[in-house]
Amino acid sequence: MAGNDLGSLLGSLLGGGGQSGGGGAGGILGSLIGALADGRGTGGGNGSNPLGGLLEMLTRSGLTDQTQSWVGTGENQSVSGTQIAEALPDETLRQVAQDAGVSPQDAADQIARTLPTAVDRLTPTGSMPEGSLEDIIRQQQL
Repeated sequence: MAGNDLGSLLGSLLGGGGQSGGGGAGGILGSLIGALADGRGTGGGNGSNPLGGLLEMLTRSGLTDQTQSWVGTGENQSVSGTQIAEALPDETLRQVAQDAGVSPQDAADQIARTLPTAVDRLTPTGSMPEGSLEDIIRQQQL
């Protein structure tokens, strides 16, 4: 699925009215997930569901408590843009920022603000659902 389509779905999930424009939260997350799915991240994309690969990458970077709180059913722990920037490969963050027309730090800050909510809404049962990311997003739309 194209990054704009994924961004539109994520924007709807986040309450952005399906925005897929460069500056929209869904667009930033869509670009990030798309980069990981294409293998431009760490090569650790989980096939049709790169979200698991992203969470694994963040966990390996020391954000275990945060990622578990987003997937779990309790309160979401926050993460900073600096933590996101440190966890993501530089090239991936630069590409996401370029796609969105913002600086890498602005992209990291937007990801930090929106990723906890997106993961929380995509995992309402406290575990990663089966299926492609697009199917999961469509199933969880509010």
